[in-house]
Amino acid sequence: MKDFSITLDFAKQLDADDKLASFRDLFLLHDPNLIYLDGNSLGVLPKSAQQKAREVVDEQWGKDLIRGWNKGWWEAPVRIGDKLGQIIGASAGQVLVTDSVSLNLFKLATSALTLQPNKKRIITDTFNFPSDLYILQGINQNLGNGHEIIRIGASDNDITPDISALESAINENTALVTLSHVVFKSGYIYDIQRITELAHSKGALVLWDLSHSVGSVPIELDQCNADFAIGCTYKYLNGGPGAPAFLYVNKNIQDKLSSPIWGWWGQKNPFDFDLDYRPADGAQRFLAGTQPMLSMLIMEAGIEPTLQAGMQALREKSILMTDYAVYLTENLLAQYGFTLGSPAASSQRGSHISIRHAEGYRINRALIEEMNVIPDFRAPDNLRLGFAPLYISFADVWEGFDRIRKVMEEKLYEKYPKQKLMVT
Repeated sequence: MKDFSITLDFAKQLDADDKLASFRDLFLLHDPNLIYLDGNSLGVLPKSAQQKAREVVDEQWGKDLIRGWNKGWWEAPVRIGDKLGQIIGASAGQVLVTDSVSLNLFKLATSALTLQPNKKRIITDTFNFPSDLYILQGINQNLGNGHEIIRIGASDNDITPDISALESAINENTALVTLSHVVFKSGYIYDIQRITELAHSKGALVLWDLSHSVGSVPIELDQCNADFAIGCTYKYLNGGPGAPAFLYVNKNIQDKLSSPIWGWWGQKNPFDFDLDYRPADGAQRFLAGTQPMLSMLIMEAGIEPTLQAGMQALREKSILMTDYAVYLTENLLAQYGFTLGSPAASSQRGSHISIRHAEGYRINRALIEEMNVIPDFRAPDNLRLGFAPLYISFADVWEGFDRIRKVMEEKLYEKYPKQKLMVT
């Protein structure tokens, strides 16, 4: 870890040396006093996306009307998917922008299980995003094939998955292993290649949820011979709230698979309007209904800064920022009872960290409502701090931690009830 200092001047020097500092100007940051540490939940609006929104509404929808379908709308899921492929290490024809993460998980997991009807084991973990677990439970109930869902637990204080238990659980009866690449609470990052190779050695397929890693951690799906992946675009990719998600299907298995949802966008020749379904070639069979074109085109513009910056540069800054945040946790906040809820080694975490405190929820409320700092809270005691390298400065990080210190020093959190609001 780099030698850090606790001073604001040191943070400013890090900003002076930052090769990505100019990218901050590509985003709409209306309040210069706001410290936004929740880009791991919702990214900031890029100016390019704002401009695209006006163009799409005023020109493409407003003037072109239905003619827009022949001016790039129809091809958008594939075109934008190939752009996303550059970010996640996937060659053309394997990534589609479509639907939500949950629907894409349903489609791909169901397809994987159907392909291997005699294998009854699904391996996941307690670190996976709960919605992913709900989808797996629903698939298991609705398929009625008696799959066993095995959830691997932690090897420590809810920070690191038990890798030994995971490896032992994957056997010849395993149909599917599905995990979050970067887990949502602690930020622990799985070794995609290692887990994928192990699963393949037992004849299992692997599905990765990239929602908390795409845009902040380099990913090489083709190089790792991954089978499937899903992910959202509204976190580090800045695609906008509720922006369409994406899916990846390895080209070597695409034509062996059948989507459980047969829709007209996944039909081989949709404008023949045949009454019987024939799946489209390749990954496009996993499209279903008409795509949400306004949000999709805005998202296409939103990912441009990530493509321009490049994943290697983004990862280098991300590591430096999270290392710095770990240093400030240990040297500024530990005296107030905070502990690190993320791996100490930068190679084992994504671009957010959790700092843990018994009063984490009320501290979060005080930060948002009195200190103009926006993190988020995840039960039971995780104050989550996200560091989006494109627009967060090192001075922001220092200021955010200093305001946390003030909340603790002045006990501002004590005025807030322990009863939680709906959205945390």
